[in-house]
Amino acid sequence: MTVSIDPHSGFCFGVTRAIRQAEEELHKGMLFCLGDIVHNGQEVGRLERMGLQTIDYDALRELRHGRVLLRAHGEPPSTYRIASDNELEVIDATCPVVKRLQERIRDTYSSHPGAQIVIFGKVGHAEVIGLVGQTRNTALVIESLDDVGRIDCSRPVFLFSQTTKSVETFRQIVGEITRRRNQIFAGNQADMPPFEWHDTICRNVSNRVEEIKAFAREQDMVFFVGGDKSSNAKVLFAHCREANPNTVFLSSPDEITALPAIPADGRIGVCGATSTPLWLMQAVRDRLLALQSA
Repeated sequence: MTVSIDPHSGFCFGVTRAIRQAEEELHKGMLFCLGDIVHNGQEVGRLERMGLQTIDYDALRELRHGRVLLRAHGEPPSTYRIASDNELEVIDATCPVVKRLQERIRDTYSSHPGAQIVIFGKVGHAEVIGLVGQTRNTALVIESLDDVGRIDCSRPVFLFSQTTKSVETFRQIVGEITRRRNQIFAGNQADMPPFEWHDTICRNVSNRVEEIKAFAREQDMVFFVGGDKSSNAKVLFAHCREANPNTVFLSSPDEITALPAIPADGRIGVCGATSTPLWLMQAVRDRLLALQSA
C-alpha cells in the first residue's frame, strides 16, 4: 500500500502569510486574533497553545491597548475604526488579493454613486462582510445564479466576486445579467446603463478543483482532511468525492481506527482544503502507515 499527499493541497498564499505573521508576532508577546485565523480547528489549537487568543467582535469592542491580528479574510472599515478608538495595535494579515479587491469595490462605490454594487459570494462569510463594508453595507450579495432576479438590471450594475467562488458560476451570472439587460433594452441600446463585471476570483484557489479531482482519480481511496467550519473544504470535498466516490472526510488522524479495505498494493491519497495545514495531512499519512506496519 502506498500513501501520498496531494502536492497542490494545503494553505493558500494568503493563509500561509497570515499564519507566518501570527507566529512572528507571538514571539513579541500577547496577541489576539479577531475570529479563527483559519477555518481549521487543529491549526487554531496549535496557535492557541503558542499563546494566540481568539476573540469575537464583542470582545474587540471591550479590548484596550492590546495587539490584534486581522486574518486573511479581511475586515470592513468599521473594524479599523474600533481598533483606532480603543488604541489597539493592528497586525493586518489581510490577503493581498482580498485587499486589492476591497480597494476596487471601495473605489467603484465612491466614483459611481447610486449604482448597484453586486458581490457574488456567501452571505455572512468573513471575506464578504469585509467587501460589503467597503460600500457602507449597501452592496447586494448574491449566492447563486438563481439570485440574479434580485438585481435591478435596468440600473447600472458593477459585479464583483468573493475570491474563492466558482469561475464557471460567475460566468453564468454575467451571461444571465447580460441576457436580462438585452431583454429590457431591446431595440433601445443607447439608453442601456453600464454593466461592468470584474472576475476577482483567485486562480490559486479556483485551480484547486481540477487539481484535486485529477489527484483523486489516481487513488483507490482518498482521505480528505478539512475543518468543519471551512466552506472551501466542503466545496473541495464534494469535487473530490465526485471524482472518486471512495473518499472520506475527516478533521483529525485520530478518526482513523483501521486500515481501509483496499488491495494490499492499493493507493491511498491524502488531500485537503486551502485551510488545511500540511502538518495535519502528514499526520494522517503517518497514521495510515503506522496502522499498516502494526
